[in-house]
Amino acid sequence: MPRPVLILSFALVAAIAGLLGVLVGGGGAVSLPAGTLSAAGTTVGANSPSFADVVATVNPAVVHITAIQGAAVPDEEGATRDHGFSTVRRGEGTGFIVDADGYILTNHHLVSSPERIRVRLADRREFSAALVGSDPSTDLALLKVKAEGLPAVKMGDSDSLRVGEWVCAIGNPYRFEHSVTVGVVSSKGRKIYNASFDAYIQTDAAINPGNSGGPLINAAGEAIGINSAMSVQGQGIGFAVPINIAKDILGALRTQGHVSRGYLGIQLQDLDPDLQALVRTKEAHGAVVLDVLTGEAGEAAGLKRYDVITEVSGKKVDDGDALVRQISNRAPGSTVALTVVRDGRPLQLQAKLAERTIADDDEDDDSEDWEQDLSAEGDAFGLITSELSKHSQRELDIPADRHGVVVKEVVGLSPGVDVIAHGDIIVEVNRQPTPHAADYKKVLADLKDGQVAWLFVYRPRPEATFLAKVDVEKKPAKVAEKKVERKAHR
Repeated sequence: MPRPVLILSFALVAAIAGLLGVLVGGGGAVSLPAGTLSAAGTTVGANSPSFADVVATVNPAVVHITAIQGAAVPDEEGATRDHGFSTVRRGEGTGFIVDADGYILTNHHLVSSPERIRVRLADRREFSAALVGSDPSTDLALLKVKAEGLPAVKMGDSDSLRVGEWVCAIGNPYRFEHSVTVGVVSSKGRKIYNASFDAYIQTDAAINPGNSGGPLINAAGEAIGINSAMSVQGQGIGFAVPINIAKDILGALRTQGHVSRGYLGIQLQDLDPDLQALVRTKEAHGAVVLDVLTGEAGEAAGLKRYDVITEVSGKKVDDGDALVRQISNRAPGSTVALTVVRDGRPLQLQAKLAERTIADDDEDDDSEDWEQDLSAEGDAFGLITSELSKHSQRELDIPADRHGVVVKEVVGLSPGVDVIAHGDIIVEVNRQPTPHAADYKKVLADLKDGQVAWLFVYRPRPEATFLAKVDVEKKPAKVAEKKVERKAHR
């Protein structure tokens, strides 16, 4: 039966009532110790930090955005088009000017579908805005209004941002225009939607519906993020897209209207000391190739499972995220040199990059209540497994290279098994294939108590592959006989 999985729910904060839904959230109060230095180098008193001068400078460049869907829009001949909507739906959010010639940065989810976009400046002037380009992968969009000499926000360096640094958010929550909230950077590199591209800044500055697309400002008056998302389960948990991500793609949005990204077609796993031993590398950095997709650029280049990619065209790869960024920043069709460690041997491979397509990330969140009997004893991993039947292979359309033993129940409590669920298929143990129960038992018999084992797992629905690091327990303690109700996500 499945192990419990903690599921966090996050919501985009566009405040598009009826268009994107009504979202909720909040923030928290903050205080600053006396004599603390701000990022700008000025000393603030015992009260809350003052962003007054910063806000006075930045606020004129923050705009109110209204997105309207279902409106009748005149065509080139003056006739109106009927889009078939029964009602006109209206959403509101925020953006900020990044160029004096009228270019405005905001969120993709705010302006992805409306026919009409209106922008109101801080001086109350209003303009129709054109959508110049957008990028769903990073939730960023670029608008343009016909105006010149506008105040613009200076963009900072989000990579140099430190956890605990003071920041403020400016936006239009619940139509309270140009509201300012203050907090700190709670964390960096958060992933909440897209595992490949997400690196959100987490902040406890209050972010509410309507803040979406507004700037997150440091004490020097620079935009270091674009407010984008919030947790609906707690207060003081908001998220912003790092400004460096925006700077990387603004040129493409302005000239092409979209972002073309290079693509290898591989699934990655970050290194840790135990995984270093499994893949036989002494390198402490790099990205482990967990899976190679058939027919993609990685397969054509000769990449194999358990290869460790340490450099791309001479540039060091720290981890999987760094590799994705380096490949994505290159044009499709370009060739890159990959420095690879395969079973301790260095290799040089050439890869001609394909173009990354926008994946459909919408998956059903099938949560079920499970009643699990923990009285049974599992194997050395705390698992109860069985042979994968031919009927199941056909019904689930399991590829030939994904055959293994199927997990019937997870009864152990050792670290690592919490990511394994009922129905998962164990394809390899420590790189040893386990297509049949006999193979699986033989591999387990050779393991020692307390040893760390790596399980290559295939999950048929929704389709996924991953590595699970599990502690071997040759004589698992029998769990007290009782039934517990669990919430699981398959």
